[in-house]
Amino acid sequence: MKVCVYAISKNEAKFVDRWVESMKEADAIYVLDTGSTDDTVEKLKVRDVHVEEKIVHPWRFDEARNLSLEMVPLDTDICVCTDLDEVFEKGWREKLEKTWSSDVTRARYNYNWSFDSYGNPAVNFYIDKIHSRKNYVWVHPVHEVLKNMGNYENTITIDSLTLNHYPDFTKSRGSYLPLLEISVKEDPQDDRNMHYLGREYMYYGRWNESIDILHQHLKLESATWKDERCASMRFIARDYIHLKRYEEANLWFQKAIEEAPYLRDPFVEYALFLYEQKAYEDAIIYLKKALLISKNEKTYINEPFCYDGTVEDILSICLFYTGNKEEAYEYAKRAQTLKPNDERIQKNVQQIKESL
Repeated sequence: MKVCVYAISKNEAKFVDRWVESMKEADAIYVLDTGSTDDTVEKLKVRDVHVEEKIVHPWRFDEARNLSLEMVPLDTDICVCTDLDEVFEKGWREKLEKTWSSDVTRARYNYNWSFDSYGNPAVNFYIDKIHSRKNYVWVHPVHEVLKNMGNYENTITIDSLTLNHYPDFTKSRGSYLPLLEISVKEDPQDDRNMHYLGREYMYYGRWNESIDILHQHLKLESATWKDERCASMRFIARDYIHLKRYEEANLWFQKAIEEAPYLRDPFVEYALFLYEQKAYEDAIIYLKKALLISKNEKTYINEPFCYDGTVEDILSICLFYTGNKEEAYEYAKRAQTLKPNDERIQKNVQQIKESL
C-alpha cells in the first residue's frame, strides 16, 4: 500500500526533527506551510519533506487542511493527517497495513492529548484522521473534522495504534473564538460546534454568553450524544458558580448526573462543588458514587481530574473533617499512590496517621 502523511505548519521548527522521525515510516510526507517566520520550511526540506507555502486568508483550519490534502497524490491508498506536535508510537505503519483492507475508508485509533506529571496519559480518546484518498474533505473553520462526500464509508478501530500529542502551550489560541462564532453562523444546527462555542465563552469568562449558547446546544435536535450534553450541563453549572448563583449551579450539576450517570465526571464535579461549600457529608456520597464507575470513556469530554487521584484525595479530606479518620487514612494512602510526588498529600497521610 502507498501510505502518505500530510500536515499544515506554521513556526514549528522545534518539532520538525521529532515529527519527521516519527512519520518517516510513510512513503512520503507532505506539508503546507502557512507562513512560518522561523526555519520550519528549511528544516522540513532538509528532511526530504514535500513542502508548499501559501498564506490562507482569511484563516480557516479546514481550508488549510484541504490544501495540504490536495498535495497528496491521487494514487495514495492511505492518507494520514497529523500535526507537527504529534508523534506516532513506532511500528504504526505495520499495524495500519495489517488492519486495513480494500473496503476500508477510515481508521480510528488512540490519541493521548495530554500527559500528567508522571508521564501517564491524562486525556485519552479516539480520533479518526487516517482515511482513503478520495471522497474526504475537511469542514469547519476550527475544530475541523473530516467529512465523507461519497455514498460509502467503512471505519475500523485500531486500538494498538497510538498517536501522542506534545503541544506548545505558549502558542496563542486567540483565533479559536472568532472562528467558532463563524462556524456556528455557517451551520447553526451543528451541535458539536455549538457546544465548543459555549465552552470557549466559558474559558473567556463570558459566563452569561456561555450559558445562552450551551442552552442552545441542549435544544438542538442533533444534540443527542449524552456525554456532550452532560458536559454542557456541567459547564452551565460552572458558569453559575462564577456568577455566585449557587442554587442554579446545584440544579445543573444534578441535571448532568441524570443525563449521564455512567460517567464519573458529573459526580466528581458536583462533589468538588459541595466540598467548596463545606457540605462534606454530601460530597462523600457523590465521591463514593464516582469511585463505583471504573470505566473511563475514551472521548475528549473526559476530565483528567476524575481519574488522577483527585477523588481519593478530596474524599480523604471530607472523611477527616467528618470524623472518619481511619477511612480518611485509607483514601489518603490511595491518593498518595496515584500522586506519589504530591507533597501536600504526603503531609495529609502523615497527619491523619498521627491523629489516629
